[in-house]
Amino acid sequence: MGEHGDIRTGRHCVFMLHAHLVFVTKFRHRVFTDAHLTRLEEIMRSVCADFETGLAEFNGEDDHVHLLVNFPPKVALSKLVNSLKGVSSRRMRQEFPELAAHYYQGSKLWSGSYFAGSVGGAPISVLRQYIEQQNRPL
Repeated sequence: MGEHGDIRTGRHCVFMLHAHLVFVTKFRHRVFTDAHLTRLEEIMRSVCADFETGLAEFNGEDDHVHLLVNFPPKVALSKLVNSLKGVSSRRMRQEFPELAAHYYQGSKLWSGSYFAGSVGGAPISVLRQYIEQQNRPL
């Protein structure tokens, strides 16, 4: 796949698809620190790479994260979300056992729901600025 700015090309298509994703912790517990968010970003970039998807922006607060992803039309957004949440939950609980202590039986990090919004109404620069301005915990 070639890339020209935000416009990407596939074998039979030219596309520019962006989605704003928000994942909230189970019971909205305030569990993330800067170290957690830094590791979460690394994990989510890795998952996105497996899906040939770009993670344009990532940030969050102590109880939720925001992602701005650009993805090809062949990727089902729901499958990407399931993989992002599943892989990140498993790896974070393995690497940071203290996260599991916040939850009954320690089996889930994320709420079962998520927000996914197509981006196109507001300019990408405005959305990037919004995500960059999240109050990241120290």
